[in-house]
Amino acid sequence: MAVENAPVVGIIMGSESDMPAMQPCMDQLDAFGVPYEVKVASAHRKPAVVHEWASTAHQRGIRVIVAAAGKAAHLGGVVAAYTPNPVITVPMKTSDLGGLDSLLSMVQMPSGVPVACVAINGAKNAAILAVQILGAGDDAARRQIIDFKESMAQ
Repeated sequence: MAVENAPVVGIIMGSESDMPAMQPCMDQLDAFGVPYEVKVASAHRKPAVVHEWASTAHQRGIRVIVAAAGKAAHLGGVVAAYTPNPVITVPMKTSDLGGLDSLLSMVQMPSGVPVACVAINGAKNAAILAVQILGAGDDAARRQIIDFKESMAQ
């Protein structure tokens, strides 16, 4: 039995410092009325925590995951290895290479472990894509996207 207002999108980021860049994702999900949960855990510093969170996400009712990370940016791929859910990655802008390092790490996933990837600091688009994915099997989510796109055209 589904719990009303239970999170259906999981957001995970590698560091608290990613929170401001991910705020547009949360704001957009709020605007759509889509409940989500947020976790901060590094694939490198807290791999056991990431494993536990990702491998149980579908059991908690999470249907889509958004993973944000910078530099080596392995978080999205590690999460994708442990979940049957679609994973959308958000490469964080970095001081070293402007986020290109993060982007390239995310789009070079091995066969069998896919992730979708949005632009560097593309948190808002990650939320929109998450709701589009939800909309493939949920008329209310699909209606949110239809209305959103119609409002952009005005």
